[in-house]
Amino acid sequence: QLQLAESGGTLAQSGGSLRLSCAASGFTLDYYAIGWFRQVPGKEREGISCISSGGSVTNYADSVKGRFTVSRDNTENTVYLLMNNLKSEDTAVYYCLAPGANWGQGTQVTVSS
Repeated sequence: QLQLAESGGTLAQSGGSLRLSCAASGFTLDYYAIGWFRQVPGKEREGISCISSGGSVTNYADSVKGRFTVSRDNTENTVYLLMNNLKSEDTAVYYCLAPGANWGQGTQVTVSS
């Protein structure tokens, strides 16, 4: 079963940066496009970014475009989300997902103003 684990979330200051990691276990990420999502309590989960299997194609939601960068290192079997110029509205639990995989536990990002 495909399983991903998110990490790197923590408390950050407004205007700061964080890098989240999404690591695969039990399978190789090479052939999978990966999406990043976030969810705030009481709201629907929001798709914010995705990256193609080879890493050449990326997409971003308007809410993060220009501030977040998704990348991948297939040799490390990991996908990253670099978040710059953090805002309080970025506070959420962040998840990554591959097609056919289960949702992980996510990683909490809290941005203080």
